[in-house]
Amino acid sequence: MRRTLTLCAAIALACGLGLSARPAAAQALVQVNGTILDTNGKPFEGATIVLTSPDGKTEYTAKVPSTGRYEVNDVKPGQYQITIKDPNGAAIFATRAEIRSGGVNTLDLNLKELITPEELAARKKQQEEAQNFEKMKDAFNQGQAKVEEADKARSEMQKAPAAERAGMQPKVNGLYEEALHSFQTAQQVAPTKDPNLHLVYEKLGYANEMLGHYDEAVSDYQKAVELKPTLPEYFNTLSVGLAKAGKPEEAGQACEKAQALDQSKGSNCWLNLGIVLYNKYQLPQAVTPLQKATSLNPKNPQAWYLLGASLVATMTTKQEGEKLVPVLAPGTVEAYQKCIDLDPNGQWGAQAKAGLEQLKAMGAGVDTKIRVKKGKG
Repeated sequence: MRRTLTLCAAIALACGLGLSARPAAAQALVQVNGTILDTNGKPFEGATIVLTSPDGKTEYTAKVPSTGRYEVNDVKPGQYQITIKDPNGAAIFATRAEIRSGGVNTLDLNLKELITPEELAARKKQQEEAQNFEKMKDAFNQGQAKVEEADKARSEMQKAPAAERAGMQPKVNGLYEEALHSFQTAQQVAPTKDPNLHLVYEKLGYANEMLGHYDEAVSDYQKAVELKPTLPEYFNTLSVGLAKAGKPEEAGQACEKAQALDQSKGSNCWLNLGIVLYNKYQLPQAVTPLQKATSLNPKNPQAWYLLGASLVATMTTKQEGEKLVPVLAPGTVEAYQKCIDLDPNGQWGAQAKAGLEQLKAMGAGVDTKIRVKKGKG
């Protein structure tokens, strides 16, 4: 903190410097010495006194020894800013003084008298928060490294033969556990109201989600949203967590908020919600989110395929003579056909074609003369 001495302090300082009314040679170099006492009134060992010219081009420094008494030699007379830095290099006090020519200038500073208890408490808190920020950053980076390692191991597990996956799961879980502990440490040491805290909670939520701790993940995601309610991505992750926790209605409300912030991100939110419900075999519940996803982004073949497959689950039957005839929900065939139009030779298009063939085999009255858009020649 920068402070200017009061009038009384300035007078005392002038007296301490031994000012003389007689002019001296303008360029004569002088010595500045004195005693620096800390906020307890004891010699401020390890501190540094810095004399800086107004233009910042000239600077003199001296370390304060165990006696508290320092010396700065060969100082050019003039106006200077006087800064005291603690042993860690943090500036804790600043004032101004004029260094006069014609001998030794004495400058004693007792920080116990110059820094109020309130200022001292505020400075101590600031230093603690700075230290905690570094601890938070280190723990967060460690957690992020573990998440990346865990994600890679999880991807390898998903590609492995089914018989081998159970044996690979403990390693994946162990890495996510390590990441979770690091993020928990980051959250615990984070400075009060740190602007980066929302990132910590989002990562905590992800680690908990990957470990299957869905209620904890939802709580973490909600805290991230509270701290940063303008990020649609956070409503997206919250929606997924809520869906996995068995709260699809609340998950839909989160997607509505994501959509209100960003239509494209809202589309992704509805698609992700639909995927979670689809993977949980809650296909009828997946229909509405997937309809909203395809409405917001009609060029995503995956969304159209999942919509078609989910609509199949809502199929009913009717009696025609002695037969039960399948009755498809409106839009089922159209969803598959949209997927094929968008992805005629890809993964989703192939699955949509297979879906239509299955419906035909069931006697659903589906015309499987599939339209395929011609490529430009």
